[in-house]
Amino acid sequence: MSETKLLDRSSVDKRYLWNAESVYSDRAAWRAELEALKAAMPGLAARAGTIASGGAAGLAGFMENMLAVMDRTGKLYVYASMSQAVDSGDVEAQGMNGQAAGVFGQFMASVAFLDPELLALGKEKLDSWIAAEPRLAVYRHYVENLFRKQAHVRSAEVEEVLGLVFEVFQSADNTHDMLIDADMKFAPASDGSEVAQGTIDKLLGSPDREVRRSAWRSYCDGHIAHENTLASALATAVKRDVFNARARRFDSSIEAALFESNIPRAVFDSTIDTFKKNLPVWHRYWRVRREALGVEKLEHCDIWAPIAKVQPKVPYEKAVEWIGAALEPLGPEYVTTLKNGCLRDRWVDVLPTVGKSSGAFSTGWKGMSPFIKMQYVDDLSSMSTLAHELGHSMHSWHTWKNQPSIYSDYSIFVAEVASNFNQAMVRARLFDLEKDPQFQIALIEEAMDNLHRYFFIMPTLARFELEMHDRIEKGAGATAGDMNGLMADLFAEGYGGELEIDRHREGSTWAQFSHLYMNFYVFQYATGIGAAHALAAPILAGEAGAAARYLEFLGAGSSDYPVDVLRRAGADMRGPAALEKCFEVIGGLVDRLEKLTAGN
Repeated sequence: MSETKLLDRSSVDKRYLWNAESVYSDRAAWRAELEALKAAMPGLAARAGTIASGGAAGLAGFMENMLAVMDRTGKLYVYASMSQAVDSGDVEAQGMNGQAAGVFGQFMASVAFLDPELLALGKEKLDSWIAAEPRLAVYRHYVENLFRKQAHVRSAEVEEVLGLVFEVFQSADNTHDMLIDADMKFAPASDGSEVAQGTIDKLLGSPDREVRRSAWRSYCDGHIAHENTLASALATAVKRDVFNARARRFDSSIEAALFESNIPRAVFDSTIDTFKKNLPVWHRYWRVRREALGVEKLEHCDIWAPIAKVQPKVPYEKAVEWIGAALEPLGPEYVTTLKNGCLRDRWVDVLPTVGKSSGAFSTGWKGMSPFIKMQYVDDLSSMSTLAHELGHSMHSWHTWKNQPSIYSDYSIFVAEVASNFNQAMVRARLFDLEKDPQFQIALIEEAMDNLHRYFFIMPTLARFELEMHDRIEKGAGATAGDMNGLMADLFAEGYGGELEIDRHREGSTWAQFSHLYMNFYVFQYATGIGAAHALAAPILAGEAGAAARYLEFLGAGSSDYPVDVLRRAGADMRGPAALEKCFEVIGGLVDRLEKLTAGN
């Protein structure tokens, strides 16, 4: 599917739509489950004050019941949010999403008493219960982590309030999403192509500079037209982060964000420092790209301009074949599960359609399949995005398979490892198999596009995010003008004079990323890429045991702290080595690109 015109979902072959009916037979079944879950919440809340008197057996029974309700609630929420994401104009799905968020908030409020009551029992008592009751043995790490966080767990009343405000706090995220996905309109590109969330990436890769330029300006201008509303939404999200941090007695939002997964602050600081130190690697890439394109000055729209004279066409089914072949070192179960998910079980909502939200993601919950929302357009970038999201999905699949519900998620810190690992493995295989120089150039372009997003834009957004949180924490304002100015300055530093800056449009980049609504999420794309390359290298080299260690990482979920899980797998993120290695990879790609394009 290579056209930029959006399809109506009703015209799309069912093979390319996510398998909603595998979750609930229809929306009536979803609504019935909604009502059943509402009815279940009072029963959970009624256990408040009884944990100590119930003994070890009583606690085990409550945990089993609570986690069963949690899984049902998560499934309810994922179905609703996925339904809205694939069609933001679906009014019923919008309502379902709000209702599901409300029920999730009710669940959180209903069980808010649990952690305070467990803490009141004391670790010694809980350890004795765990030793006496086999059903509690699985919660040992949960209890250890709870007491690590003890100073930041509030009273049952405060925890209940924090649970109840979950839905209210979602309004900032929802305002952003609905504005950019449903209400925002864009002028067409110079060739008449529709500019939309589902087409912008394709248009920015056009060989026609004026098409790229007009599409980029249209996309930025659409956001700029609503920049005050978007700035208000983002400022509200930052204030939410500050509120939550202060309510839990942290000194800052970043401390609260990192503490949750036991990530030292030094990891964040090292990431930013390593990025800033290596900016000359990016400056060199911009120069090589400018020379390869033969332009006097790079413009923003030239970041994605095709250098290869022939851009490979990669149909969806071919992409699945290539991805599966590249991941054969992980074993037949991994590859078969992945390919069935793509071609038989309909994990992927594949094509660009009217109302589909921007970007791509993998979602799901234990007890259901992982699902992917993307816009596949038959090129290497789409193949890479598919590999990326399948990394997330296979990470989830292994976690759900190997871990009980209490550990059936994984932290943001490790979330981007499996995704970038898949991409590294696929690129390595294609570099070996496809020797045509134009294919190699196209593959480098795909790699650099991905690294640009996750190892250039995301660390830059992380610097922006830190400054915005600092300003709010100090009581300073954060207007659209403030955000635009800071963003433009940071990008100017990253371009090193090699790219002509359109400050207002460049500065509006913050408005385009929903990632900023997740407290200090974006820097973890950089750490994820670093860890991914550290884990892929020994597998590509055929090192004995490396693949097994990686699969163990995929199955670990949240059963241990993420830094420790990665260290056991072979990626020690306590120092900058993995990030420095990633810059070595970038440098190697730039070297190869310079040689391949010399004399063009």
